[in-house]
Amino acid sequence: MGAPDPKQPLANAIPGLDAWDAWRPEEAMRRLAGVAAPWCVAGGWALDLWQGRQTRPHDDLEIAILREDFPIFRAHLHGLRCFIVGSGEVSVLASDADPDPTKHQVWILEEPARTWRMDIFLEPGDLDTWVFRRDETIRCARSRMAGTTAEGVPYLKPEAVLLYKAKAARAKDERDFSVCVPLMEPASRIWLRDNLARVHPGHPWIGRLEDARGD
Repeated sequence: MGAPDPKQPLANAIPGLDAWDAWRPEEAMRRLAGVAAPWCVAGGWALDLWQGRQTRPHDDLEIAILREDFPIFRAHLHGLRCFIVGSGEVSVLASDADPDPTKHQVWILEEPARTWRMDIFLEPGDLDTWVFRRDETIRCARSRMAGTTAEGVPYLKPEAVLLYKAKAARAKDERDFSVCVPLMEPASRIWLRDNLARVHPGHPWIGRLEDARGD
């Protein structure tokens, strides 16, 4: 039997949405070594990298890249299959197709293991400017939102991660907020408070950030 046509949907080969055995951040860094485009760990793992310790289990691994750089990452991750994700559906992304501009997530599948390894967020912005995808008027210097561990793993700063997490505010997001906010610099807490007020007026986290006023 020949190799599957990457342009054809693999309905029988798509594992469930929960079929995750995600790479750890250091494995992602190894896999992405040599990529000449910026990326950073996002989501819960980013908060743990910022703290320098793993504070809870993580079901997946999310990284953020510039949307325009996706072809670079796809070419580098040859041998792995890309799937576009949105509205609870997962569908194969043909090797000659660009992601739907209305979708921002691409899951990376290791087919022999039938396991999802990484979730790539396709983000706006450019090399110099970080842009909040849900409200592109919120932007700042990319260096302002970029952190790096001692081992060289890039991550998104906690104020940006928590601004994304505020929309759902699941139990793990509430925990992440409670753990991280006391450790954040006053300027970072103020930035988060002010931008939460813009995108989620009345959000309960705003009141819990009010003590930043006195710093």
